[in-house]
Amino acid sequence: MNTIFETKRLRVRKLKLNDFEPFHTMQSNLNVMQYVRGRAMTYQENKKELPILISKYDKVDNDFWIYAIERKQDNTFVGTLALVKDANNDDEIGYRFLEKYWRQGYGNEIVKGLIVYCKKVGFTKLIACVVTKNTASANIIKNNGFQFVEDFISDDLKVPEKKFELLL
Repeated sequence: MNTIFETKRLRVRKLKLNDFEPFHTMQSNLNVMQYVRGRAMTYQENKKELPILISKYDKVDNDFWIYAIERKQDNTFVGTLALVKDANNDDEIGYRFLEKYWRQGYGNEIVKGLIVYCKKVGFTKLIACVVTKNTASANIIKNNGFQFVEDFISDDLKVPEKKFELLL
């Protein structure tokens, strides 16, 4: 199954090709993607992206890890978790969930679990960049001990974002 870590209700594991349908449902939802890419992704874009993300697991010196998040009770795909190196070589986290799983505490739970996992494997600092309008995600980040660093305009979306960091 390639489990990375677990929380009380969730399991983080490597993506699989048969995750495509829920992956596409998530990525093609503008409400989910508005703070990620500023637009929903097409079927063809998602069909191309999923195998690329999976191929990175075997890449030497990979610094771009995207994992599936699933519910332990029924192995249902509920979202993705990102752990990537940013432009400053810092470890940046990100997460997204299918909209039908919002407001169930999964965001907070997955960030808490990721912090425990990152401490265990020797990370010293985590970064989170959150679109300023995404107050729900900013609250999750702040409630898990991340400290505000700076406001900036993102290179990709060209919108205001807030950068947070957590020293482990």
